[in-house]
Amino acid sequence: MDRIRVAVVDDDGLIRDGLGAILETHDDIEFVGAAADGQAGVDLCGRLDPDVVLMDVRMPGTDGVAATARIKAAHPQIKVIILTTFDDADYIRGAMDAGAEGYILKSSPADAIVESVRAVHRGTTVLQTEIARRLAGGLPARESARGSNLQTLGLAPREAEILTLIAEGLSNKEIAGRLNLSDGTVRNYVSEMLVKLDVRDRTQLAILYYRSL
Repeated sequence: MDRIRVAVVDDDGLIRDGLGAILETHDDIEFVGAAADGQAGVDLCGRLDPDVVLMDVRMPGTDGVAATARIKAAHPQIKVIILTTFDDADYIRGAMDAGAEGYILKSSPADAIVESVRAVHRGTTVLQTEIARRLAGGLPARESARGSNLQTLGLAPREAEILTLIAEGLSNKEIAGRLNLSDGTVRNYVSEMLVKLDVRDRTQLAILYYRSL
């Protein structure tokens, strides 16, 4: 079995060492290296081509948002998980624009961080509920959707089911299995919802869901 190759970018040495130690305890994950700032993280990705990067946002010099944008532009296959705090809403929105696949709190339990690595590696966007709720009031979206509920978003019942499962963090394949649909059918539903709800990606669909509660 190929292991998931993970790098850590954080200016705090204790966090780098701690995450590295956690990752190395799992047989399906290989900790390949760490960097202390965003530019060093970009350089590391160029040398080592990890599968997943755990990226801090607030760092001196090149921050995590700029580093994520550079990594995704040069190596779109590399998945980036943003390590954030409740005070980083603006950074998270920037990271969304840059193309990060995951957004988790630094205070998350070790098991949750490891599961996030596995999830983004298999193609799922990871957005912790706490972060989604924090962002829900500030992410641009249709004004008519603000403060509404799923019934008033104009979604068909099946679309509402799929949106709920997206917000729970399920991939298209997992949604297909849950609802006994084909992967292609789920992809079509997701594409139609992106257009109907005037949002860019699955992350914004999830945030729109939490805004509707």
